[in-house]
Amino acid sequence: MPELLFNAFVMNTASHIQHGLWRHPFAQQVNFNDPSIWIDLVKTLEEGLFDSIFFADVSGLYGPADADYSVYPREGLQIPSNDPSVLLSALAVNTTHLGLAFTSSIMQEHPFNFARKVSTLDHISNGRIAWNIVTSTQTNAARNYGLDELPEHDARYKWADEYVDVTYKLWEGSWDDGALVRDKVAGIYADPSKIHKIHHEGPRYQVEGPHLPSPSPQRTPLLFQAGGSPTGQAFAARNAEAVFIAAPSPSVAAEGIQRTRAIAETLGRRATDIKFFQSLTFVVGTSEDDARAREKELDRYISEAGFLAHMNYGIAADGTPYPPNTPLDEITTNSSQGILDWLKRSTPGRRPVVADLASLLTKRARVVGTPSQIAGELLRWQAAGVDGINVVNWYIPGSYEEFIELALPELRRRGLAKSQYTPGTLRSKFFGEDFLPHRHPAARYRGAFTDTVAHGA
Repeated sequence: MPELLFNAFVMNTASHIQHGLWRHPFAQQVNFNDPSIWIDLVKTLEEGLFDSIFFADVSGLYGPADADYSVYPREGLQIPSNDPSVLLSALAVNTTHLGLAFTSSIMQEHPFNFARKVSTLDHISNGRIAWNIVTSTQTNAARNYGLDELPEHDARYKWADEYVDVTYKLWEGSWDDGALVRDKVAGIYADPSKIHKIHHEGPRYQVEGPHLPSPSPQRTPLLFQAGGSPTGQAFAARNAEAVFIAAPSPSVAAEGIQRTRAIAETLGRRATDIKFFQSLTFVVGTSEDDARAREKELDRYISEAGFLAHMNYGIAADGTPYPPNTPLDEITTNSSQGILDWLKRSTPGRRPVVADLASLLTKRARVVGTPSQIAGELLRWQAAGVDGINVVNWYIPGSYEEFIELALPELRRRGLAKSQYTPGTLRSKFFGEDFLPHRHPAARYRGAFTDTVAHGA
Protein backbone atom coordinates (compact mmCIF):
# COMPACT_ATOMS: atom_id res chain seq x y z
CA MET A 1 0.00 0.00 0.00
CA PRO A 2 1.54 3.38 -0.98
CA GLU A 3 1.91 6.08 1.64
CA LEU A 4 -0.31 9.14 1.35
CA LEU A 5 1.22 12.60 1.06
CA PHE A 6 0.12 15.32 3.48
CA ASN A 7 0.09 19.07 2.85
CA ALA A 8 -0.88 21.68 5.42
CA PHE A 9 -3.39 23.87 3.55
CA VAL A 10 -3.10 27.45 4.80
CA MET A 11 -3.31 31.07 3.73
CA ASN A 12 -1.43 34.15 4.91
CA THR A 13 -4.61 35.65 6.35
CA ALA A 14 -6.90 35.39 9.37
CA SER A 15 -9.84 33.50 7.86
CA HIS A 16 -9.02 31.08 5.06
CA ILE A 17 -11.49 28.15 4.91
CA GLN A 18 -13.04 27.63 8.35
CA HIS A 19 -14.59 31.04 8.75
CA GLY A 20 -15.12 32.38 12.23
CA LEU A 21 -12.50 30.12 13.78
CA TRP A 22 -10.00 32.99 14.09
CA ARG A 23 -12.05 33.86 17.19
CA HIS A 24 -11.12 30.58 18.89
CA PRO A 25 -9.03 31.27 22.03
CA PHE A 26 -6.19 29.06 20.72
CA ALA A 27 -6.21 30.45 17.16
CA GLN A 28 -2.92 32.15 16.28
CA GLN A 29 -3.87 32.97 12.69
CA VAL A 30 -5.45 36.13 14.09
CA ASN A 31 -1.84 37.38 14.31
CA PHE A 32 -0.83 36.15 10.87
CA ASN A 33 1.40 39.20 10.26
CA ASP A 34 3.86 37.80 12.80
CA PRO A 35 6.36 35.60 10.92
CA SER A 36 7.23 33.67 14.08
CA ILE A 37 3.79 32.02 13.95
CA TRP A 38 4.60 30.59 10.52
CA ILE A 39 8.18 29.69 11.39
CA ASP A 40 6.98 27.78 14.46
CA LEU A 41 4.31 26.08 12.34
CA VAL A 42 6.68 24.83 9.64
CA LYS A 43 9.04 23.48 12.29
CA THR A 44 6.10 21.58 13.81
CA LEU A 45 5.05 20.28 10.40
CA GLU A 46 8.56 19.11 9.62
CA GLU A 47 8.84 17.35 12.97
CA GLY A 48 5.54 15.65 12.10
CA LEU A 49 6.86 14.63 8.66
CA PHE A 50 4.31 16.60 6.63
CA ASP A 51 5.29 16.78 2.98
CA SER A 52 4.50 20.43 2.28
CA ILE A 53 2.90 23.59 3.48
CA PHE A 54 0.56 24.81 0.74
CA PHE A 55 -0.39 28.51 0.68
CA ALA A 56 -3.59 29.56 -1.05
CA ASP A 57 -3.84 33.17 -2.24
CA VAL A 58 -6.09 35.63 -4.05
CA SER A 59 -5.49 38.97 -5.76
CA GLY A 60 -8.85 40.56 -5.13
CA LEU A 61 -12.08 40.54 -3.20
CA TYR A 62 -14.75 37.89 -3.54
CA GLY A 63 -18.31 38.75 -4.48
CA PRO A 64 -19.88 41.17 -6.96
CA ALA A 65 -17.23 43.66 -8.03
CA ASP A 66 -19.39 46.79 -7.70
CA ALA A 67 -21.17 45.78 -4.50
CA ASP A 68 -20.71 46.46 -0.82
CA TYR A 69 -17.75 44.38 0.38
CA SER A 70 -17.96 45.03 4.11
CA VAL A 71 -18.65 41.35 4.92
CA TYR A 72 -15.12 40.37 3.88
CA PRO A 73 -13.00 42.61 6.14
CA ARG A 74 -15.54 42.17 8.93
CA GLU A 75 -15.06 38.39 8.73
CA GLY A 76 -11.32 38.67 8.07
CA LEU A 77 -12.18 36.64 4.97
CA GLN A 78 -8.93 36.80 3.00
CA ILE A 79 -8.65 40.52 3.65
CA PRO A 80 -6.31 41.54 5.09
CA SER A 81 -3.91 39.05 3.54
CA ASN A 82 -0.21 39.02 2.70
CA ASP A 83 1.86 37.74 -0.23
CA PRO A 84 2.91 34.16 0.60
CA SER A 85 5.90 34.16 -1.75
CA VAL A 86 7.67 36.72 0.42
CA LEU A 87 7.07 34.63 3.53
CA LEU A 88 8.54 31.52 1.89
CA SER A 89 12.08 32.90 2.16
CA ALA A 90 11.84 32.91 5.95
CA LEU A 91 10.26 29.46 6.01
CA ALA A 92 12.88 28.02 3.66
CA VAL A 93 15.80 28.85 5.94
CA ASN A 94 13.99 27.40 8.96
CA THR A 95 13.27 23.99 7.39
CA THR A 96 15.22 21.28 5.61
CA HIS A 97 12.73 18.86 4.06
CA LEU A 98 9.28 20.50 4.06
CA GLY A 99 7.93 21.44 0.63
CA LEU A 100 6.94 25.08 0.18
CA ALA A 101 4.03 25.53 -2.20
CA PHE A 102 2.44 28.87 -3.02
CA THR A 103 -0.32 30.17 -5.24
CA SER A 104 0.30 32.83 -7.85
CA SER A 105 -2.10 33.98 -10.54
CA ILE A 106 -1.09 34.63 -14.12
CA MET A 107 -2.57 38.12 -13.66
CA GLN A 108 -0.45 39.32 -10.82
CA GLU A 109 3.10 39.28 -12.16
CA HIS A 110 4.92 39.36 -15.48
CA PRO A 111 6.24 35.86 -16.26
CA PHE A 112 9.86 37.02 -16.60
CA ASN A 113 9.99 38.44 -13.10
CA PHE A 114 7.90 35.59 -11.70
CA ALA A 115 10.27 32.99 -13.14
CA ARG A 116 13.22 34.87 -11.61
CA LYS A 117 11.53 34.97 -8.19
CA VAL A 118 10.71 31.28 -8.25
CA SER A 119 14.25 30.30 -9.22
CA THR A 120 15.55 32.44 -6.37
CA LEU A 121 13.22 30.71 -3.90
CA ASP A 122 14.18 27.30 -5.26
CA HIS A 123 17.86 28.16 -4.71
CA ILE A 124 17.19 29.40 -1.17
CA SER A 125 15.22 26.27 -0.28
CA ASN A 126 17.55 23.80 -2.03
CA GLY A 127 14.81 22.74 -4.39
CA ARG A 128 11.61 22.65 -2.31
CA ILE A 129 9.37 25.13 -4.14
CA ALA A 130 6.02 24.35 -5.75
CA TRP A 131 3.79 26.71 -7.75
CA ASN A 132 0.01 26.45 -7.72
CA ILE A 133 -0.99 27.86 -11.12
CA VAL A 134 -4.28 29.79 -11.01
CA THR A 135 -6.11 32.05 -13.46
CA SER A 136 -8.13 34.02 -10.84
CA THR A 137 -11.90 34.10 -10.52
CA GLN A 138 -12.52 37.55 -9.04
CA THR A 139 -13.48 40.54 -11.18
CA ASN A 140 -11.93 42.76 -8.53
CA ALA A 141 -8.61 40.96 -9.10
CA ALA A 142 -8.77 41.69 -12.82
CA ARG A 143 -9.46 45.37 -12.12
CA ASN A 144 -6.52 45.50 -9.74
CA TYR A 145 -4.25 44.70 -12.70
CA GLY A 146 -5.74 47.18 -15.14
CA LEU A 147 -8.45 45.11 -16.80
CA ASP A 148 -12.03 46.33 -17.04
CA GLU A 149 -13.51 42.91 -16.35
CA LEU A 150 -12.43 39.36 -15.69
CA PRO A 151 -11.62 37.65 -19.01
CA GLU A 152 -13.90 34.82 -20.03
CA HIS A 153 -13.06 31.43 -18.46
CA ASP A 154 -11.48 29.72 -21.47
CA ALA A 155 -9.66 32.92 -22.45
CA ARG A 156 -7.96 32.91 -19.06
CA TYR A 157 -6.66 29.42 -19.75
CA LYS A 158 -5.30 30.51 -23.13
CA TRP A 159 -3.50 33.26 -21.22
CA ALA A 160 -2.20 30.62 -18.80
CA ASP A 161 -0.93 28.51 -21.70
CA GLU A 162 1.30 31.33 -22.88
CA TYR A 163 2.31 32.30 -19.35
CA VAL A 164 3.62 28.84 -18.48
CA ASP A 165 5.22 28.58 -21.90
CA VAL A 166 7.34 31.65 -21.15
CA THR A 167 8.37 30.31 -17.75
CA TYR A 168 9.22 26.89 -19.19
CA LYS A 169 11.48 28.50 -21.79
CA LEU A 170 13.28 30.46 -19.08
CA TRP A 171 13.60 27.64 -16.56
CA GLU A 172 14.38 24.79 -18.95
CA GLY A 173 15.91 26.30 -22.09
CA SER A 174 17.76 29.49 -21.28
CA TRP A 175 20.68 27.85 -19.43
CA ASP A 176 22.32 24.61 -20.52
CA ASP A 177 23.65 22.13 -18.01
CA GLY A 178 27.20 23.05 -17.04
CA ALA A 179 26.81 26.73 -17.85
CA LEU A 180 27.67 27.75 -14.30
CA VAL A 181 31.46 27.31 -14.12
CA ARG A 182 32.70 29.42 -11.18
CA ASP A 183 36.33 28.91 -12.21
CA LYS A 184 38.44 31.29 -10.14
CA VAL A 185 41.67 30.34 -11.91
CA ALA A 186 40.38 30.93 -15.42
CA GLY A 187 38.30 33.90 -14.33
CA ILE A 188 35.09 32.49 -15.82
CA TYR A 189 31.98 32.57 -13.68
CA ALA A 190 29.51 31.32 -16.29
CA ASP A 191 30.04 30.02 -19.83
CA PRO A 192 28.28 32.46 -22.19
CA SER A 193 28.07 29.84 -24.96
CA LYS A 194 25.68 27.86 -22.75
CA ILE A 195 23.36 30.77 -21.88
CA HIS A 196 20.65 31.70 -24.36
CA LYS A 197 18.01 34.29 -25.04
CA ILE A 198 14.56 32.80 -25.62
CA HIS A 199 13.05 35.47 -27.91
CA HIS A 200 9.49 34.62 -26.97
CA GLU A 201 6.87 36.44 -29.04
CA GLY A 202 3.24 35.67 -28.33
CA PRO A 203 -0.17 37.31 -28.26
CA ARG A 204 0.41 38.74 -24.79
CA TYR A 205 4.14 38.63 -24.00
CA GLN A 206 7.39 39.48 -25.73
CA VAL A 207 10.31 38.20 -23.64
CA GLU A 208 13.87 38.29 -24.93
CA GLY A 209 15.75 36.68 -22.04
CA PRO A 210 18.06 35.21 -20.99
CA HIS A 211 16.85 33.98 -17.60
CA LEU A 212 18.94 35.82 -15.03
CA PRO A 213 19.27 33.13 -12.33
CA SER A 214 21.32 30.04 -12.99
CA PRO A 215 19.34 26.78 -12.97
CA SER A 216 17.90 26.03 -9.56
CA PRO A 217 17.89 22.52 -8.03
CA GLN A 218 14.54 21.69 -9.72
CA ARG A 219 14.81 24.16 -12.62
CA THR A 220 11.01 24.22 -12.91
CA PRO A 221 9.21 24.17 -9.56
CA LEU A 222 6.82 21.33 -8.76
CA LEU A 223 3.60 22.31 -10.54
CA PHE A 224 0.20 22.31 -8.80
CA GLN A 225 -3.13 23.14 -10.42
CA ALA A 226 -6.76 23.03 -9.29
CA GLY A 227 -8.97 23.48 -12.35
CA GLY A 228 -12.21 21.49 -12.19
CA SER A 229 -13.85 22.56 -15.46
CA PRO A 230 -13.19 20.63 -18.70
CA THR A 231 -10.78 23.36 -19.78
CA GLY A 232 -9.11 23.34 -16.38
CA GLN A 233 -8.79 19.56 -16.42
CA ALA A 234 -7.19 19.70 -19.86
CA PHE A 235 -4.72 22.34 -18.64
CA ALA A 236 -3.88 20.17 -15.61
CA ALA A 237 -3.46 17.10 -17.80
CA ARG A 238 -0.88 18.99 -19.90
CA ASN A 239 1.00 20.78 -17.15
CA ALA A 240 0.28 19.71 -13.58
CA GLU A 241 2.29 17.30 -11.47
CA ALA A 242 -0.13 17.64 -8.57
CA VAL A 243 -3.83 18.50 -8.69
CA PHE A 244 -5.72 19.90 -5.73
CA ILE A 245 -9.34 18.70 -5.60
CA ALA A 246 -12.28 19.28 -3.25
CA ALA A 247 -14.60 16.46 -4.25
CA PRO A 248 -17.75 15.88 -2.16
CA SER A 249 -17.19 12.11 -2.08
CA PRO A 250 -14.61 9.47 -3.07
CA SER A 251 -16.79 8.37 -6.00
CA VAL A 252 -16.89 11.89 -7.43
CA ALA A 253 -13.14 12.20 -6.86
CA ALA A 254 -12.54 8.94 -8.75
CA GLU A 255 -14.44 10.20 -11.80
CA GLY A 256 -12.43 13.41 -12.04
CA ILE A 257 -9.10 11.69 -11.37
CA GLN A 258 -9.70 9.05 -14.01
CA ARG A 259 -10.77 11.68 -16.54
CA THR A 260 -7.70 13.89 -16.00
CA ARG A 261 -5.29 10.96 -16.07
CA ALA A 262 -6.85 9.66 -19.28
CA ILE A 263 -6.36 13.04 -20.94
CA ALA A 264 -2.74 13.13 -19.75
CA GLU A 265 -2.09 9.76 -21.37
CA THR A 266 -3.45 10.99 -24.71
CA LEU A 267 -0.86 13.78 -24.46
CA GLY A 268 2.01 11.35 -24.03
CA ARG A 269 2.27 11.59 -20.27
CA ARG A 270 1.78 8.76 -17.80
CA ALA A 271 -1.16 8.50 -15.44
CA THR A 272 1.34 8.37 -12.57
CA ASP A 273 2.88 11.70 -13.64
CA ILE A 274 0.07 13.47 -11.72
CA LYS A 275 -0.72 13.14 -8.02
CA PHE A 276 -4.12 14.15 -6.67
CA PHE A 277 -4.67 15.85 -3.31
CA GLN A 278 -8.12 15.89 -1.72
CA SER A 279 -8.97 18.72 0.67
CA LEU A 280 -10.24 17.47 4.05
CA THR A 281 -10.54 18.85 7.56
CA PHE A 282 -10.26 16.65 10.63
CA VAL A 283 -11.58 16.48 14.17
CA VAL A 284 -9.63 13.73 15.91
CA GLY A 285 -10.53 12.37 19.34
CA THR A 286 -9.25 9.66 21.64
CA SER A 287 -12.76 8.17 21.42
CA GLU A 288 -15.75 8.84 19.20
CA ASP A 289 -17.46 10.71 22.04
CA ASP A 290 -14.32 12.80 22.52
CA ALA A 291 -14.22 13.62 18.80
CA ARG A 292 -17.88 14.68 18.79
CA ALA A 293 -17.31 16.86 21.83
CA ARG A 294 -14.36 18.53 20.09
CA GLU A 295 -16.50 19.04 16.99
CA LYS A 296 -19.25 20.68 19.03
CA GLU A 297 -16.73 23.06 20.58
CA LEU A 298 -15.36 24.06 17.16
CA ASP A 299 -18.85 24.59 15.75
CA ARG A 300 -19.45 27.27 18.38
CA TYR A 301 -17.11 29.59 16.49
CA ILE A 302 -18.27 28.97 12.92
CA SER A 303 -19.50 31.94 10.94
CA GLU A 304 -22.16 30.82 8.47
CA ALA A 305 -22.10 34.28 6.91
CA GLY A 306 -18.40 33.84 6.23
CA PHE A 307 -18.93 30.48 4.51
CA LEU A 308 -21.71 31.87 2.33
CA ALA A 309 -19.68 34.93 1.37
CA HIS A 310 -16.60 32.89 0.52
CA MET A 311 -18.52 30.62 -1.83
CA ASN A 312 -20.39 33.57 -3.40
CA TYR A 313 -23.68 32.05 -2.23
CA GLY A 314 -26.29 33.83 -0.19
CA ILE A 315 -24.95 37.23 -1.28
CA ALA A 316 -27.14 39.46 -3.40
CA ALA A 317 -25.85 41.53 -6.32
CA ASP A 318 -25.54 44.56 -4.06
CA GLY A 319 -23.27 42.61 -1.66
CA THR A 320 -25.82 42.19 1.13
CA PRO A 321 -26.66 38.72 2.52
CA TYR A 322 -29.98 37.09 1.70
CA PRO A 323 -32.22 36.36 4.71
CA PRO A 324 -31.70 32.77 5.99
CA ASN A 325 -35.22 31.69 4.93
CA THR A 326 -34.73 32.73 1.28
CA PRO A 327 -35.47 29.78 -1.04
CA LEU A 328 -32.41 28.84 -3.07
CA ASP A 329 -34.37 28.64 -6.30
CA GLU A 330 -34.92 32.40 -6.00
CA ILE A 331 -31.17 33.09 -5.96
CA THR A 332 -29.16 33.84 -9.09
CA THR A 333 -25.46 32.97 -8.85
CA ASN A 334 -22.51 32.45 -11.17
CA SER A 335 -20.94 30.06 -8.66
CA SER A 336 -20.96 26.29 -8.97
CA GLN A 337 -24.43 24.88 -9.51
CA GLY A 338 -23.27 21.44 -8.39
CA ILE A 339 -23.55 22.29 -4.69
CA LEU A 340 -27.02 23.70 -5.16
CA ASP A 341 -28.16 20.62 -7.04
CA TRP A 342 -26.66 18.39 -4.36
CA LEU A 343 -28.47 20.31 -1.65
CA LYS A 344 -31.81 20.09 -3.46
CA ARG A 345 -31.44 16.31 -3.61
CA SER A 346 -30.64 16.18 0.11
CA THR A 347 -33.83 18.03 1.11
CA PRO A 348 -36.59 16.07 -0.65
CA GLY A 349 -40.13 17.26 -0.15
CA ARG A 350 -39.31 20.88 0.57
CA ARG A 351 -37.58 23.87 -0.97
CA PRO A 352 -34.06 24.27 0.46
CA VAL A 353 -33.28 27.72 1.82
CA VAL A 354 -30.14 29.75 2.46
CA ALA A 355 -29.91 28.39 6.01
CA ASP A 356 -29.73 24.83 4.61
CA LEU A 357 -26.93 25.84 2.31
CA ALA A 358 -24.99 27.48 5.13
CA SER A 359 -25.24 24.32 7.22
CA LEU A 360 -24.01 22.19 4.32
CA LEU A 361 -21.05 24.43 3.53
CA THR A 362 -19.79 24.41 7.10
CA LYS A 363 -19.69 20.59 7.15
CA ARG A 364 -18.23 19.84 3.74
CA ALA A 365 -15.10 17.66 3.64
CA ARG A 366 -15.19 17.17 7.42
CA VAL A 367 -13.91 13.90 8.92
CA VAL A 368 -14.68 13.32 12.60
CA GLY A 369 -13.59 10.32 14.67
CA THR A 370 -10.87 8.32 16.33
CA PRO A 371 -7.47 7.78 14.67
CA SER A 372 -8.68 4.36 13.53
CA GLN A 373 -11.84 5.88 12.01
CA ILE A 374 -9.77 8.61 10.33
CA ALA A 375 -7.54 5.94 8.80
CA GLY A 376 -10.56 4.04 7.52
CA GLU A 377 -11.90 7.14 5.83
CA LEU A 378 -8.55 7.92 4.23
CA LEU A 379 -8.41 4.39 2.84
CA ARG A 380 -11.69 5.13 1.02
CA TRP A 381 -10.19 8.22 -0.58
CA GLN A 382 -7.00 6.38 -1.46
CA ALA A 383 -9.03 3.63 -3.15
CA ALA A 384 -10.62 6.36 -5.29
CA GLY A 385 -7.20 7.32 -6.64
CA VAL A 386 -6.24 10.09 -4.20
CA ASP A 387 -2.48 10.29 -3.58
CA GLY A 388 -2.46 12.88 -0.82
CA ILE A 389 -4.48 15.08 1.49
CA ASN A 390 -4.54 18.85 1.80
CA VAL A 391 -5.20 19.11 5.53
CA VAL A 392 -7.43 22.13 6.20
CA ASN A 393 -6.97 23.63 9.65
CA TRP A 394 -9.54 24.87 12.11
CA TYR A 395 -6.95 26.96 13.87
CA ILE A 396 -3.19 27.38 13.76
CA PRO A 397 -1.12 25.68 15.09
CA GLY A 398 -3.41 23.45 17.18
CA SER A 399 -5.16 21.64 14.32
CA TYR A 400 -1.84 20.38 12.97
CA GLU A 401 -0.44 19.59 16.40
CA GLU A 402 -3.49 17.44 17.15
CA PHE A 403 -3.33 15.69 13.78
CA ILE A 404 0.36 14.94 14.24
CA GLU A 405 -0.05 13.74 17.82
CA LEU A 406 -3.28 11.75 17.48
CA ALA A 407 -3.81 10.69 13.87
CA LEU A 408 -0.40 10.22 12.29
CA PRO A 409 0.85 7.42 14.59
CA GLU A 410 -2.12 5.27 13.57
CA LEU A 411 -1.70 6.22 9.91
CA ARG A 412 1.97 5.18 10.09
CA ARG A 413 1.02 1.91 11.77
CA ARG A 414 -1.24 1.17 8.79
CA GLY A 415 1.34 2.21 6.22
CA LEU A 416 -0.61 5.32 5.21
CA ALA A 417 2.00 7.88 6.30
CA LYS A 418 5.78 8.02 6.04
CA SER A 419 8.12 7.33 8.95
CA GLN A 420 11.02 9.39 7.59
CA TYR A 421 11.87 11.84 4.86
CA THR A 422 13.77 10.84 1.75
CA PRO A 423 16.60 13.22 0.80
CA GLY A 424 16.51 15.54 -2.18
CA THR A 425 14.28 18.08 -3.84
CA LEU A 426 10.51 18.25 -3.47
CA ARG A 427 10.04 16.68 -6.90
CA SER A 428 12.44 13.91 -5.93
CA LYS A 429 10.42 13.26 -2.80
CA PHE A 430 7.22 13.06 -4.86
CA PHE A 431 8.48 11.34 -8.02
CA GLY A 432 12.03 10.15 -7.46
CA GLU A 433 13.71 12.64 -9.82
CA ASP A 434 14.82 16.27 -9.51
CA PHE A 435 13.68 17.49 -12.92
CA LEU A 436 10.57 17.26 -15.06
CA PRO A 437 10.50 14.08 -17.14
CA HIS A 438 10.93 14.24 -20.90
CA ARG A 439 7.18 13.60 -21.26
CA HIS A 440 6.31 17.02 -19.83
CA PRO A 441 5.77 19.86 -22.35
CA ALA A 442 8.42 22.00 -20.66
CA ALA A 443 11.09 19.46 -21.57
CA ARG A 444 10.89 20.38 -25.27
CA TYR A 445 12.75 23.59 -24.52
CA ARG A 446 15.91 21.85 -23.31
CA GLY A 447 18.51 22.67 -25.91
CA ALA A 448 15.98 24.58 -28.02
CA PHE A 449 17.85 27.91 -27.98
CA THR A 450 21.46 26.86 -28.62
CA ASP A 451 21.78 29.24 -31.56
CA THR A 452 20.98 32.30 -29.44
CA VAL A 453 24.30 32.77 -27.63
CA ALA A 454 25.55 35.75 -25.66
CA HIS A 455 27.73 37.23 -28.40
CA GLY A 456 24.95 37.31 -30.98
CA ALA A 457 21.18 37.19 -31.09
